Amino acid sequence: CTFLQGDAMALHRLLPEPVDYSLMANTFHGVPEQTALVREIAGVLKPGGLFAVVNWHARPRVETPVLGQARGPRTELRMTPEQVRAVVEAAGLRLDRVVELPPYHYGALFRLPG
Repeated sequence: CTFLQGDAMALHRLLPEPVDYSLMANTFHGVPEQTALVREIAGVLKPGGLFAVVNWHARPRVETPVLGQARGPRTELRMTPEQVRAVVEAAGLRLDRVVELPPYHYGALFRLPG
């Protein structure tokens, strides 16, 4: 596993070779150009590579407390698995599966065809 710091919209410049797996946790909802970012990720994945998105469920923020405090992104930013699927599949990846990550999250796993 290698960690890099840089602009995610320029992954092709940061990575010397294609990767097997890309993970995005608790931030996809805030990406201004989601489909463009997914296209960039797809461009650096090996054929059959995986892209995972971990997100807060699309519930009101007040319903996702941690240690008695409302946590997570604003309610209006939260995305359902179906909304994430629409964005990611528009960039050419295909949904592999959605898994529950209790108590407030889900993971959506996408595969690059090939």
